[in-house]
Amino acid sequence: MALKRRRNAAPNPQCPLAACMALIGGAWTPNAIWYLSGGPRRFSELKTDMAPVSAKMLTQRLREMEENGIVSRRVVPTSPPSVEYELTPLGAELLPAIRAIADVGMRLKARSAANAA
Repeated sequence: MALKRRRNAAPNPQCPLAACMALIGGAWTPNAIWYLSGGPRRFSELKTDMAPVSAKMLTQRLREMEENGIVSRRVVPTSPPSVEYELTPLGAELLPAIRAIADVGMRLKARSAANAA
C-alpha cells in the first residue's frame, strides 16, 4: 500500500527562509556579519578577525553583501585612504539569527569539550 502524500503545514509555501539564506548562505558571510556587529571595521581588521579567509574571498563576500544591502562601504578620507564596512539596517536585522546560531555553536563546543574530558 502506497503512503499518502501529506500537505506541507508550513505557514508560507513560498519559503521566506530561502530568501534569507540567499543573503547569508555564502561562505564566510555569517562570520562577517558577526564581526561587523560590534561596529564599523576596516578590511584589514576583518581579515585579522577571520584569519582563515583569503583576501580574495573576503573581498568577494563584502562586495556581495554590499550589493545585497547587508553592509555599507565607506571610504575614509585619510592618507592613505581607508575603507570601512558597516552593517546596514537590513544587516542589523539579521543579527538575532546570527546570534542564535552562535549560541548553539557555543553549546556544541561546550558539549564536545565535556565529552572529550
